[in-house]
Amino acid sequence: MTAESLAFFFLAAFAVSTAILMVLQRNPVMSAICMIGTFFSLAGLYLLLHAQLLAVLQVVIYTGAIMVLVLFVIMLLNLGDEARLRERYDLAMGVGTVLAAGFVVELFFILFYSGDPALRASMDPRAAALGTVEGMGGALFGRFVLPFEMTSVLLLVAVVGAVVLAKRKG
Repeated sequence: MTAESLAFFFLAAFAVSTAILMVLQRNPVMSAICMIGTFFSLAGLYLLLHAQLLAVLQVVIYTGAIMVLVLFVIMLLNLGDEARLRERYDLAMGVGTVLAAGFVVELFFILFYSGDPALRASMDPRAAALGTVEGMGGALFGRFVLPFEMTSVLLLVAVVGAVVLAKRKG
């Protein structure tokens, strides 16, 4: 089994386990933190696919911006009754310790194993450009320009609708 396969299986297991923990949490803040773990593991999977831009965008946009927004909404809702939402720390500490140990093993693996050069040499020459900014830009503004523009129009309509609804309530 290659090192890349081991990294894939570890990241996939981490993504599935944090997604399951996200659903099982009673506390919405802990659920959002588990979702952040899922987003980081997805970014690692993008890196394994040599999609560097997607990995960076996953971390910056979803883990950074979207999850901060979700946490602000959770805090603004002020769910109250903290005793009911309190987690049992014995299970959480065990899961956290296992996940932290896995993260340290993965970090050690990434730092001290740079990959097999023969594997990189056997890749298709076009595969290296797929995850780069140039490759993604060429795909978005070339072959996929219509779906990209339709998505931007849909987001614009959603923003205008949110402003109209906010004005109506105020």
